[in-house]
Amino acid sequence: MFRIIEMGGPLMYPILLCSILFVAILIERLYHYHRAQIDTNEFISGIRNVLKKKKIAEAISICDGTPGPVAHIIKAGILKHDRPKEEIKETIEDVALHEVPRLEKNLNVLATVAHIAPLLGLLGTVLGMIGAFQEIQSQSGRVNAADLAGGIWEALVTTAAGLSVAIPAYVAYNYLLSRVGALVLDMERSATEVVDLLTTKEEEYEI
Repeated sequence: MFRIIEMGGPLMYPILLCSILFVAILIERLYHYHRAQIDTNEFISGIRNVLKKKKIAEAISICDGTPGPVAHIIKAGILKHDRPKEEIKETIEDVALHEVPRLEKNLNVLATVAHIAPLLGLLGTVLGMIGAFQEIQSQSGRVNAADLAGGIWEALVTTAAGLSVAIPAYVAYNYLLSRVGALVLDMERSATEVVDLLTTKEEEYEI
């Protein structure tokens, strides 16, 4: 591996850095989304049963004991249970505005890695080709095919390395975006159901 990096030239090092960033972000985001993903139907069903008994404190306790953005926004809504519907919705939307960026954290870095890795590889190849042609010129064109092929082969290493990083990074980026979309959809559905549940009760809840 170190031999390949050496043959590819100095631009192999930023490509290697891109690969390290890609792996680190992927692992961190997968772990974060795994912790944030809950059985929304079961969670909302538990909240609904508790709220029907007018046990606000117990509902808040359930939210505190449940990880992820869905529980956070539901808790915010429950804390405003005695307020008008519009105020409850506003509170939930405000919390969601903070939760969504947390879900999207570092995805822009991953997208940047997917875009610049092949460009770095291409730049390395271009610089390598320039060096090969300079060598040809310095020898007045008296070079054998083996020497020329070896120089070109080494120049193409950076392009291969850049694509090897960019392709899985782009696939991972789109996969993580789909996970974010699924979590946001869970947040919206849960928020709508809880807002309706809180505002259709005629009696006031008691803590």
